[in-house]
Amino acid sequence: MIQTISILPGVTLRCFRDDRFKQNSLSLQFVRPMQKDEVAMNALLPAVLLRGCQSAPDLRAITLRLDDLYGGAVGAQVRRVGDYQTTGLSCSFMKDQFALSEDQIFAPMLAFLQELMFHPLLVDGAFSKEYVESEKRNLISAIAAQRNDKRAYAGAQMIRRMCKNDSFGIPRLGEIEDVEAITAEGLYAHYQKVLRESPVHIFYVGQRQPEEIAQLLKPAFASLDRNPILLPEQTGYHISDPSDEEEVMDVAQGKLSMGLYTPITLRDAAFVPMQIFNTLFGGGMTCKLFMTIREQMSLCYDISSSYHGSKGIVTVAAGIDHDKAALVRQEIIRQLQACQQGDFTEEELRSAKEALLSQLRSTHDSPGAIEGYYATAALSGLPLSPEDYMERVEKTTAQQVADAAKTLQLHTVYFVRGEG
Repeated sequence: MIQTISILPGVTLRCFRDDRFKQNSLSLQFVRPMQKDEVAMNALLPAVLLRGCQSAPDLRAITLRLDDLYGGAVGAQVRRVGDYQTTGLSCSFMKDQFALSEDQIFAPMLAFLQELMFHPLLVDGAFSKEYVESEKRNLISAIAAQRNDKRAYAGAQMIRRMCKNDSFGIPRLGEIEDVEAITAEGLYAHYQKVLRESPVHIFYVGQRQPEEIAQLLKPAFASLDRNPILLPEQTGYHISDPSDEEEVMDVAQGKLSMGLYTPITLRDAAFVPMQIFNTLFGGGMTCKLFMTIREQMSLCYDISSSYHGSKGIVTVAAGIDHDKAALVRQEIIRQLQACQQGDFTEEELRSAKEALLSQLRSTHDSPGAIEGYYATAALSGLPLSPEDYMERVEKTTAQQVADAAKTLQLHTVYFVRGEG
């Protein structure tokens, strides 16, 4: 059961009270509209904050503080949720009851998280140039590494083209040139803007009362000069001109990526049938794409599909021989048409449902999984608890799955092939 309270205007706390775990967790997310001119700064910001604050000015001092808190952990948190990007910090820490009788962990851990977030190390009125440049290199390396994963690269190039009229086409970590342009002064000015403008979503998993957490967090936000913006509503896919492209690279295996769109998002009643369709189509080891195209026809090395419910986009990714592209594309569409016509067995439908139900059952297995589901659901507009979600999965009919599949239309294809 989620308990939600407003700490201050624009600062929302959600608590999932659960005493099963030895660890508590808390995430502190500042929510921004996904915009190209700031996405790289939002991705870089928490990494710089984690390099040092006024009371713990370097990584060694931070590590010592966390050691004193019985090995507590603090991490950066950058997410894309539909039209939004979040930037912030998260922490996990042991319950007080497992510490020595004279020690406390909960209140000091929240205090330290707030020091890192709100009292960063400053040099000449801005972030440390050394820290900013170091974390810029790390972020650039992370972005560049995506090109080395050719499957991910083909998928990213396809999404760029398919979503050129949509915020979903903006890379989550930004572009290398945008990271290179960031300065310590510019990032600090953006940080102040983030603190001033951004709606804040806080999520806690543990046994503490929401009022106790709010009491510990409220003073830090009350001391800020805040004027929170009103976030625009989440939107579905914004259609652009179709695209069908090939890129020649030095690769041994071709990487095919296809993008389809549907008006069904996770805010719609037909979301669950669409999710079941995707699992049946390409979301598991017994799905149609894998069993037919890979196992029966031996046309690919790997193949799968993903449903991006916040936007209403289904992507298909396959590793194939270069000369098999036309055959694989043809068979992918044939399997889609089979689903649209309801041409799947009761066993296939049951298997897809069981796979989805298994994922949903694991939602409550750890504080991190709980936070990931509910925090993302709140931002994306998903109105279902895992329990409600599972009930709808059980009740979904084959006809509803076929009807959801019928809404899909192919839009963009991107193929990375080898030379020659």
